[in-house]
Amino acid sequence: MTGDAAAADRGDVADRTGSRASARDVVSAYVNLTKPRIIELLLVTTVPAMFLAARGVPPLMLVLLTMLGGCFAAASANVFNCVLDRDIDERMRRTRRRALPRHMVGPRSATVFGAVLGVAATLVLGYGVNWLSAFLALGANAFYVFVYTLLLKRRTPQNIVWGGIAGCFPPLIGWTAVTGHIALAPFVLFAIVFFWTPPHTWALAFRYRADYAAAEVPMLPVVRSAPYVARQMLIYSVVTVLVSLSLWPIADTGWLYPSVAAVAGLVFLVEAFQLYLRARAGLVDAALRPMRLFHWSNSYLALIFVAAAVDPLLR
Repeated sequence: MTGDAAAADRGDVADRTGSRASARDVVSAYVNLTKPRIIELLLVTTVPAMFLAARGVPPLMLVLLTMLGGCFAAASANVFNCVLDRDIDERMRRTRRRALPRHMVGPRSATVFGAVLGVAATLVLGYGVNWLSAFLALGANAFYVFVYTLLLKRRTPQNIVWGGIAGCFPPLIGWTAVTGHIALAPFVLFAIVFFWTPPHTWALAFRYRADYAAAEVPMLPVVRSAPYVARQMLIYSVVTVLVSLSLWPIADTGWLYPSVAAVAGLVFLVEAFQLYLRARAGLVDAALRPMRLFHWSNSYLALIFVAAAVDPLLR
């Protein structure tokens, strides 16, 4: 590593003290590159799929290895995303405090870090779980980096619709970790995440529409009117709830899952419909209160996946 690269990695802790970054600052910067909050959401959709596949409690070591490999895979994809989108992050208020825009980590070092995480994910899943799960994780990683980040994000307002497929893989990985094969039920879980992603992400894009516009990222709320986007969000929300209910007969769940899916789905639809009404009334950006739907969508996804995990334990 050159002196310049090392200096970039240590960064500029001139934020408060004017001194160089401490080891703790650098470690924190690398951790932040992995986007831990996104990883948490992915684990919420992985582990319940394992419980559903096992029709009970899967082996603890299998769960731990799957979680570890899944964390490494998601972290790798997120690091590569940070490297490739560092110019966007510098222009957006929401992201300009990330490690690369602040020069706490250099692009070359971040790229190596992402590659190491990707290799670690493949080895942990391949040798500790099975190679089908490992290749699914590798495929999700590649899809997120090459299809979403490089091909779609800057070119089309449908970026998150098709690019979001990468975030749908964790249920498949969790299921195959237990069974070693694909079935219809995990594809329903895959579809739930697929249809859930647009309203979830567009709600955030509504809140930061000016940021995305400044960075020239054509998120749907940037290029289309608020009523149009809110209507699309409502449609995707309806489909999400309907697909979630289809898991009941397909996976032969008990009473808990459909009950939670119905109640949580109803609240999800109410929030989406209220957002649509606010958009029809002429409100825009933060005045739409899109973060209400954004935060509830997180809770909704967690609730139905946890219900899918707990349901087999009650039978």
